[in-house]
Amino acid sequence: MIGQRLEVRQGQGLVITPQLQQAIKLLQLSNLELEAFVEGELERNPLLQRDEGEPGGDAQEAPTETATSGEAGELQFTEPSGEAEQAMDARADDLYDDAPPGERDADRRRDAGEAGEQPGLSDWSRAGNGGGLDGEGLERPDTHELTLWEHLQAQASSAGFSAADHAIALTLIDATDEGGYLRGELQEIADRLGVDLARIEAVLTVCHGFEPTGVMARSAPECLKLQLIERNRFDPAMEALLDNLELLARRDLAALRRVCGVDAEDLSDMIAELKALTPRPGAGFGGEPAQTVVPDVHVRPDPAGGWRVELNADTLPRLLVDKRYHGVVAAGARSDTEKTFVAECAAQASWLVKSLDQRARTILKVASEIVRQQDAFLAFGVEFLRPLTLKQVAEAIEMHESTVSRVTSNKYIATPRGVFELKFFFTAAIQSSEGGALHSAEAVRHRIKTMIDAETTGGDVLSDDRIVEILNEAGIDIARRTVAKYREALRIPSSVQRRRLLKTG
Repeated sequence: MIGQRLEVRQGQGLVITPQLQQAIKLLQLSNLELEAFVEGELERNPLLQRDEGEPGGDAQEAPTETATSGEAGELQFTEPSGEAEQAMDARADDLYDDAPPGERDADRRRDAGEAGEQPGLSDWSRAGNGGGLDGEGLERPDTHELTLWEHLQAQASSAGFSAADHAIALTLIDATDEGGYLRGELQEIADRLGVDLARIEAVLTVCHGFEPTGVMARSAPECLKLQLIERNRFDPAMEALLDNLELLARRDLAALRRVCGVDAEDLSDMIAELKALTPRPGAGFGGEPAQTVVPDVHVRPDPAGGWRVELNADTLPRLLVDKRYHGVVAAGARSDTEKTFVAECAAQASWLVKSLDQRARTILKVASEIVRQQDAFLAFGVEFLRPLTLKQVAEAIEMHESTVSRVTSNKYIATPRGVFELKFFFTAAIQSSEGGALHSAEAVRHRIKTMIDAETTGGDVLSDDRIVEILNEAGIDIARRTVAKYREALRIPSSVQRRRLLKTG
């Protein structure tokens, strides 16, 4: 029989409060997005003021951290002491580490319950651009249009580079403008990364094989040359035409016919071919024009040894709660609605100051651990970039992995070797079969490619199982399915197909 009845059940659910949504969202904003967000809050909340160094409010102090050289050559990171630090500790809760486990895991588990709206609180889920938290505390999918840099970075990740060459490729990609042209000087990049110019050029040659064809060229003639090579139309006559584009711009066709050694009909066909090419290969991708990167963190050599890690004070909004004005408007409030509004503004302003303070401290903590892990790169160059994962950093600083992931998104660090996104320092790693150091996934892919490239008609074609055996003998613990995945990512046929190709070749 169908009927209705009332039951009381006890269950567990995850609730992300609006305050925690705020803290999570602020953590992943870039400095430009954060500045825009803070400007909006200053307009909305009359109790929030910029800290201009005047007394009368709870000013937000920028945390600092120093790196000094410790015993056995290791870096030791120490937080500052003093009255400013004690005052900051007294008013700042650990918004990330002290959150209940369910709340800290909610972004990963995707099963949070509804978060009730509280009057007077801003809609933190709309802060910044791209993905974020929706009204239920869940992360919205990032639906932004793919940018040229993201497209190139994805190709670099599957190109079979070693860890060092992958880092070089990412540096070259960062130096590429929105039109698809490489604007950095190769010698300057080589000096900054501590490698030979020839190695930079070798990595760039591989990058010139990326899509769209012609991308990362250093000039218009080189861009057109790459496209002509792909079409198998680059010959001495076309090379001469590309070397004399200024004659084409002046419409000096007679001079072009002489330097190219062709007649009028051939020259007309060659010009038509050039017009069919794309002079700006990156123009078809989304994203805003490239902006000057402002680092969130600075790393400098410490005179006492090691590295000094400091937040960039120019990117930190400095806010305070105007207590004197709060007292005035609170005393003048008459109705319950006015009193509630003033109380909510005060609570929101105080929480925002604490959230910004904890955001700065968390960024500094993560960046400091990255510097500790990658100190060999800073000292000796890109060849010494070690495998590093989000999990390693999270465990070292006793934070949640998702928190580290948010911190390293859209945050930049200025080092003696250049400005890098924090994610630059993370590469996948393969376990060592002997319990030794980890092996970079990019380096393992490169090793697989090298072994297969060495196959000859008279030699044995390596099966995936045989490659696993060779790598295991070299101390690399890897599964057969991983070898197959890497081989397919490198667009290398199976051993059966390669054996057939060698016989027919």
